[in-house]
Amino acid sequence: MAATSRKSAPKPAANPTSAIVTPQHFGKPKSSLKAKLVSSKLAYKGKVFNVYTDTVIEPGGNKNVRDVIRHNGSVVILAVDDSKNPKDPDVILERQYRHAAGQFLIELPAGRIEPGEKPLAAAKREMIEETGFRAKRWTLLTKYFASPGFLGEWMQIYLARDIREGTATPEPDEHIEIHRIPLSEAMRLVASNQIHDGKTIIGLSLYDAAVRAGRTL
Repeated sequence: MAATSRKSAPKPAANPTSAIVTPQHFGKPKSSLKAKLVSSKLAYKGKVFNVYTDTVIEPGGNKNVRDVIRHNGSVVILAVDDSKNPKDPDVILERQYRHAAGQFLIELPAGRIEPGEKPLAAAKREMIEETGFRAKRWTLLTKYFASPGFLGEWMQIYLARDIREGTATPEPDEHIEIHRIPLSEAMRLVASNQIHDGKTIIGLSLYDAAVRAGRTL
C-alpha cells in the first residue's frame, strides 16, 4: 500500500493588529513641534466659557482656522463608601435634566473650577453644594480632555472616601436627585446603556477595574 503523503499544516495568518503601537511603545512624539498661533479672535464671551477663532499653522505645515472653546476646567467627584462592603462599595450618583442633551442624565457630581481656585478645593466645594457629602480622603483618579478637537477643557476625576452626609446647597437652577447605590448596580446601568454621561462612565469604569483587581488607589 502506497504511503499516504501528509500535508503540512497551514501557517497561522499574520496578526492584522501586530503593527498597532501599544501603549508601552509610546515615547516622545517624532516631532516636538506644536501648532504656531498666527492670530486669535474672541468670537463669543459667555458666563461659563469663551469661544475663540484661532488661525494656526499645524505641525504638518498646513494653515487652518480653528474654533476653540476655552474653559477654566471641571472637577468630577466619585464619592464612595466601602465601610460595609469593600468588594461592592456604595457610590453617590445624581440625576438631573440637561438641556443640551434634552434628557435626564445619571451622573457623578461635577462642576467647573472657578478662576483662581485649586482643583481639589473645587471638588470639595462642588460635592458639598450638590450632595451635602464631605470626605476625609481625596485621590486624583484621572484627568482627561472631554473633546479635544474643539474643547480645551481639562476634566479631573477625584475619588472621595470616608464620606459623611450633610446638607446640600445647590444653585437655584440645579434640581438634583441624589442616589446612593452599590458599585455593581452602577456598572449594570453602564452596561445596559442607561448611563450616557462620559465622565461618569470613565470614573465608574476605572474604579470598578481597580476594585476587581484589588488595587489600592
